[in-house]
Amino acid sequence: MIELRPFNKLGGADHGWLKAKHHFSFASYYDPKNVGHGSLRVWNDDEIEPNSGFPPHPHANMEIITYVREGAITHQDSMGNRGRTEAGDVQVMSAGSGVRHSEYNLEPVRTTLFQIWIEPTKDGGEPAWGAKPFPKGDRSGSLVTLASGFKADSDALPIRADARVLATTLKAGESTSYPADRTRNLYLVPAVGAVDVNGVRVNARDGAAIRDEATVNITALEDSEVVLVDAA
Repeated sequence: MIELRPFNKLGGADHGWLKAKHHFSFASYYDPKNVGHGSLRVWNDDEIEPNSGFPPHPHANMEIITYVREGAITHQDSMGNRGRTEAGDVQVMSAGSGVRHSEYNLEPVRTTLFQIWIEPTKDGGEPAWGAKPFPKGDRSGSLVTLASGFKADSDALPIRADARVLATTLKAGESTSYPADRTRNLYLVPAVGAVDVNGVRVNARDGAAIRDEATVNITALEDSEVVLVDAA
């Protein structure tokens, strides 16, 4: 089953410095029928203006993955971490028992990103942060795991969740597939382009909520960049 969630029908907010679209209920946007997809709780599509961002604020008991599409984001937290994550890179923060952090666009251009929140397998624990480059050329034609709670995904950034985050870049006409478990909750969003997913067209920034599919076949209808979450 694939449920298409068109970008132009997503909830959202315009704060001037931040334009956000919410694939699931978040902040002032609340739909009791749309509070997540399995353990995937948040998928925000954010556009952050230059020299602005999110001032220090707290989180606990959530795995937060930031996928930078354009520009860069500068992170600082109460653990003493500071880092700049640019387009093509990914950062993860395990909020654990509690952490404060800020995320600013200190660039002269707009930054666009996906912010993805996944429930951890258990609450508490020491918070942690990490970032890693994932060159788009290395993802050409096949899905690469960016963040994962599975030990087998040793090249991915670790998260404390029964989930993995993957991405691929596909030229028009190229295909790739993902062997899904029918009991899992998958969510797919093209950052750019348009793809066919098991016969369903998914345009740039649309969401596709996937359940009860043994295999997810992705064919690029135009040059595309795709992010996929596989969650409990």
